[in-house]
Formats: sequence, structure tokens, C-alpha cells
Amino acid sequence: MLGRLNHVAIAVPDLESATAVYRDTLAARVSQPQELPEHGVTVVFVELDNTKVELLEPLGENSPIAAFLAKNPSGGMHHVCYEVADIEEAAERLVGQGARILGDGKPRIGAHGKPVLFLHPKDFAGTLVELEQV
Repeated sequence: MLGRLNHVAIAVPDLESATAVYRDTLAARVSQPQELPEHGVTVVFVELDNTKVELLEPLGENSPIAAFLAKNPSGGMHHVCYEVADIEEAAERLVGQGARILGDGKPRIGAHGKPVLFLHPKDFAGTLVELEQV
């Protein structure tokens, strides 16, 4: 079911500063910031040869990243994202095996313009998992 690792997401309290570290200190290619109001975040992607790192900053007062940063003020790993060929089929299989899909259980459009789902961290070794259809 799982394809390749699409990205590792890191919540940051200051997106501009975190972007500068990756761009200037680590000499990485970084995208322009992209606001995603429907997800409550602003994102920057660090482009690597084999995957991406997604830097997340809260956007708005109801951002789920704000709650994460309240518990982890310096930031930290927020989730991992894996690719799947058919997100509806993956969701059906996972729910059938007892996994919990966050939100209303229906895919939403993610930062790459593709359907995504988030899986409850308690079902996956304490890690928030995002699935993205490719």
C-alpha cells in the first residue's frame, strides 16, 4: 500500500528563521512560503534529491500547529507523509483494520494539490501519519 516517503514535516515557531537555516546554513533548495488557510498553516518545502522536508508555521488562531508548538515551543517533527496510489482504497483498508482517520475521514486537498488524509498517531507508534495520493 505505501509508496515512497513524500516528506517529513517539522513544526517551527518562526518559518523565516527556519527557512534561512536550511537555505543558508545547509545550502538546501527551498520553496517560497505557501499559505494553506484550510489547513491552518504556512509551509515551505526543502527540496532534497530523494524526498522533501516540510517546514510548518501556524496560520491563524485555530491552527493545529499552534497547539503543537504550545507543547513544543522550539518546534519539532510533526508528521511523516507517505505516498499511496489510491487514497480511497487506502482509507477503506485502514478503517477496516481499525485505524482512525482524523477529521471527517474524507480526503482534503494538501499542499501539493493532491488528496491527503491524516491518521491518528496512537494507531501508528505515536507518529502522526499523512497519506498523499500520487
